[in-house]
Amino acid sequence: MKTKYIKYFIALSLFFTFGCSNTKYLPEGDLLYTGSSVKVKDPAIKKKDKKALEKELEALLRPKPNKKILGLRAKLWIYNVAGKPKKAKGIRNWLRNKVGEAPVLFSQVHLDYNVSILRNFTENSGYFKTRVSADSTAKNKRVTAEYTVWPKRQYKIKNVHFLADSSDLGKEIAKTSSRTLLKEGNPYDLEMIKLERERIDAGLKEKGYYYFNPDYILAQVDSTKGNFEVNIKLKIKDETPDKATIAYKINKIVVYPNFSISKDTVIYQKEDIVQYKDFTIIDSAHTFKPRVFDRALYFKKGDYYNRKNHNLSLNRFVNLGTFNFVKNKFKVSDSLKNTLDAYYYLTLLPKKFIRVEVLGKMNSANYTGTEINVNWNNRNVFRGAELLTISVFGGADFQLSGQNKGQNIYKLGGETSWTWPRFITPLKMEGSSEFVPRTKATMRYEFQNRTELYTLNSFKTSFGYLWKNNIRKEHQLNVVDITYVSPNNVTAAYREAILANPSLGKVIEKQLIFGPTYSYTFTNTMLKLKKNTFYFNGKADLAGNITGLLMGANTKQGNTKKIFDVPFSQYVKVEADFRHYLKLGTESVLASRVFVGAGFAYGNSTSLPTIKQFIVGGTNSIRAFRARSLGPGSYQAPLISNSFFPDQSGDLKLELNTEYRAKIYGLMKGALFIDAGNIWLLNTDPNKPRAEISKDFMKQIAVGVGAGLRFDFSFLILRTDLAFPLREPYLPEGQRWLINSINFGSGSWRKENLILNIAIGYPF
Repeated sequence: MKTKYIKYFIALSLFFTFGCSNTKYLPEGDLLYTGSSVKVKDPAIKKKDKKALEKELEALLRPKPNKKILGLRAKLWIYNVAGKPKKAKGIRNWLRNKVGEAPVLFSQVHLDYNVSILRNFTENSGYFKTRVSADSTAKNKRVTAEYTVWPKRQYKIKNVHFLADSSDLGKEIAKTSSRTLLKEGNPYDLEMIKLERERIDAGLKEKGYYYFNPDYILAQVDSTKGNFEVNIKLKIKDETPDKATIAYKINKIVVYPNFSISKDTVIYQKEDIVQYKDFTIIDSAHTFKPRVFDRALYFKKGDYYNRKNHNLSLNRFVNLGTFNFVKNKFKVSDSLKNTLDAYYYLTLLPKKFIRVEVLGKMNSANYTGTEINVNWNNRNVFRGAELLTISVFGGADFQLSGQNKGQNIYKLGGETSWTWPRFITPLKMEGSSEFVPRTKATMRYEFQNRTELYTLNSFKTSFGYLWKNNIRKEHQLNVVDITYVSPNNVTAAYREAILANPSLGKVIEKQLIFGPTYSYTFTNTMLKLKKNTFYFNGKADLAGNITGLLMGANTKQGNTKKIFDVPFSQYVKVEADFRHYLKLGTESVLASRVFVGAGFAYGNSTSLPTIKQFIVGGTNSIRAFRARSLGPGSYQAPLISNSFFPDQSGDLKLELNTEYRAKIYGLMKGALFIDAGNIWLLNTDPNKPRAEISKDFMKQIAVGVGAGLRFDFSFLILRTDLAFPLREPYLPEGQRWLINSINFGSGSWRKENLILNIAIGYPF
């Protein structure tokens, strides 16, 4: 009972603190506006429809009252308590103007204006001759507004008629009647009529009617006939200008690829003009080869103007990555009747630039490090809008505590990539989207030194294609993807560790991996207004398959094949990453991820290469376990003092994550999350008992939970997550759930279980 009274006391204290104090600062004679309501009164309207209409109408009312947090106007209280600041800066100014919120006064509420807004909305929604009244109720220096709406019965569409004339324009409009948005039996809605006019205009823009616009369509609405029904007639306005009734074709196409936006006119000599196919290039510097524009421009001479091709051309110029500004004009041609001359003015980005990146990082394996990348770029290396990038990088990771203390990691390397804005292939392939298809070739070398253990030399080269169907669908196909890894300077300490754990020997084996890879991505997460958005990424990695089959490789029978005296890998690996984002409010979302991956080695290999195996744990995975420390299965690597702590990997992976994200204040956001999953081996490994997949694999799922903060600086998101395990799969059955052992007050429990992850960006 005492606890109950304490709760009541706290609630009452908060009420009087935030409530009463918010009214004593009001201007003399004014009241605090605390909100409004709308009541729809009409027995002919169903209760469900009435509630929906009331909700729509309430959203239109202005102004909005001061925001509530847990039922209290805390921001208004902060504004009042802070008082009027004496200086333009300082804590008081920050509290009042940044954290606080000024009171919304009743003197700011215009009842008559809101009445007209409600009346217009209901009448535009088919409730003709609506009556609206407004009233207010004041008490204790607070006031609310109440609006009552008598909408009467809603009018429905009886029929829609397109008044077509004998002109080409009239015939084109009549052809679209089957796709009308105005359906018989639907409620009358002025907004839908506007959308219908825009639909007709959009269709005409695909047929050459460049100068037409939706305002040239008149919708005549007759409500005098029928029982609460309207007849709608759509026609072209009599005052429509002549040029809006003409379907234009393309005549001249002129491109200025080196245009300066600071100049109003373009000055050029005759020798600056290059005629190529259907278009003219005017550029004294001859910056690009003409075929660059042939691939970007969708218009050809003699084509009817088409808005889709218009936008595709502009977007392709932007996506070439070489232009800072892209401007376009269409003018009626002086030389040919009913045609347009198209002009494209392109402002260049700097051709060459250097980008330097310095990174600081920390992961859940207790490694802290830094990395520097220096990139030199040339955006138009051979006048074909190619991008040449040459990079050098170096970094170091230090483990300040833990099993691998002193075994620091150093790396140094370089990479060269060359990207062409087209498909380079014997087959004729042209993209048909607004995104320029690309061909990319990459060569990379990296030297990695794991102090006191070994060094690795890695060589990688690839050649492939990148293309997008649209903004949501993206493909990447590497027809050639070769990786060669060669170890060196293996220490005696590491060789001794191999004797205790033979699987460590695979890390220092020479590896040759080659074959095609493919990746497909679908996402609609850019649609911010949708409640449900999705992301999917699927990958396929095929290594040495055809070569192994042709050479008859079979390692299990002792018939291992080599290329350049190195056994090549032969496997199939697929993975799928599916994410769902449920928008719960303007500043909150529930994000979920399911990741499934499988790799199958055969022929010339008995297992996947180490660098291709799956791992779990760490900042972007199951955050309650250190990176690469979990699994496979119920196996747990032995923890031997002062010895090497091996990374764990597997052939199969299942991971599930759910995270609730919400804004706390300003740039700070919070998250609550739960992660689950594990990795497994396909085949039994005598050195790793209970690591293989079995029918009881769900009993080997690890579970972790935690909370975190995200600091959104717009240019990056700094993330901190604190997590701890709820289920450890390597413990004996019946003891794997750890809920009963949670003890935040115990220092030893916190040291053994709490994992801090610091990272850049969201985990998924």
